[in-house]
Amino acid sequence: MILYHGTNLDIQSINLSLCRPYKDFGRGFYTTNIFEQAQKMANRVARIYGGVPIVNAYEISDDFLESNVLKVMNFGNVPSKEWALFVMNNRDKFFTDFTDLACNFDYKYDIVLGPIANDDMAVLFRQYQNNFISLESLIKGMTFRETTSQCSFHTEKAVKFLKKVGVLQ
Repeated sequence: MILYHGTNLDIQSINLSLCRPYKDFGRGFYTTNIFEQAQKMANRVARIYGGVPIVNAYEISDDFLESNVLKVMNFGNVPSKEWALFVMNNRDKFFTDFTDLACNFDYKYDIVLGPIANDDMAVLFRQYQNNFISLESLIKGMTFRETTSQCSFHTEKAVKFLKKVGVLQ
């Protein structure tokens, strides 16, 4: 399987310490199996930070989800209650219950897969936390209208499963 990472850099080696915290599934290296999605992200990153859009391509074994070595959380392709709470907790700078299975601040999952949450969510989180909207409304508001997919790598053990196969501009 080929996974893509859209950015403005030709990534020679993945350095997890350079990854930003408070992302959907926690600090990690995010990829997708949808080339167009990675291309959109590369365009966005280049527009914000400068440079040219670059899509790094990585190969990973088709059966990596069945590895006995990795702890994987797979939310599938459809937003769910569990996915929404997981994303909300990982994006919350004030969330402190790291032992909660609905967060990945402590890297309890090597790899997490699922849909991408809509970036415009801070207001929704506050509305849900203040009981102004239901969990169902939160999920609906968090969901992109188009199909999305992300696979995030959170540990060095997981990153070792990726083999860089090229760069596309």
